[in-house]
Amino acid sequence: MSDDGPPALPVEAAAHPRGLFVAFEGGEGAGKSTQVRLLCEWLTAQGRAARATFEPGGTPAGAAVRAIVLDRAHTGLSPRAEALLYAADRAQHTHAVLHPALAAGEVVVTDRYVDSSLAYQGAGRTIGLDDVAAISRWATQGLRPDLTVLLDLSPETGLARARGRAVADRLESESLEFHERVRDTFRTLAAAEPGRYLVLDATRSVDELAADVRERVGALLGVRS
Repeated sequence: MSDDGPPALPVEAAAHPRGLFVAFEGGEGAGKSTQVRLLCEWLTAQGRAARATFEPGGTPAGAAVRAIVLDRAHTGLSPRAEALLYAADRAQHTHAVLHPALAAGEVVVTDRYVDSSLAYQGAGRTIGLDDVAAISRWATQGLRPDLTVLLDLSPETGLARARGRAVADRLESESLEFHERVRDTFRTLAAAEPGRYLVLDATRSVDELAADVRERVGALLGVRS
C-alpha cells in the first residue's frame, strides 16, 4: 500500500436518488451475516422496505462465480483472474439487485462489497489497491455505500470461528499473514473516511453490536433505534 492512503472511489457517484445503502465488511468469522439479518429484521419492524444481499453470489450468475472463487479445487487461480471474477460478480449484483432496489427506495444491506476486493485481492493477494479500485469503480458504476459497518476482529479469532463451523474455503485456507494484510487494509480504508464508516469490535456480543448498528442506521433514516 502506498503512503498516500487507499484509493478513493469518486464522491460524485456516491449518491443515489431514494434508498439507503449499507455494507458490512470484515474478515472471516466476524459475524457479518448475523448483523445483516438483524438489521433487516429491525428495519422491517420499523416499516422500512429492506433488502438483504451478499457478495459473491447475490445473483444467479454470481452464484456460479462464487462456486469458482471459494472452491479449494481452484487453488491455482491467478490473483488477477480472481479479482476480475469478483468484479464480474459485483457488476451483475449492482445491475440486477443494488441499483433497482435503491431506485425503489429500499434500504439495501449487503454482506461484503468493494472493500472486500480491496482488502482480499488488492492487499491479501498483493496485486495493488489502485488496480482493484479501478475495476471496482467500473463494475459498480461508482456506486458507494452510504454507510459501511466494519466488524473488526483479529484473524486468529475470526479464523477459529470460521473453521469451527465448516470446512475452510479458498480464502479461509490462506495464511495468517494474508488475513493480517486483509484486516490492516479494512482498518486503513475506514480510517480514511471516518464519517462513512462505523467500526465495531466484533468480540462484543451480538446484541451490543446490533444496537450500535441500529443507532447509526436509525440516525441516517431519521428514526429512533
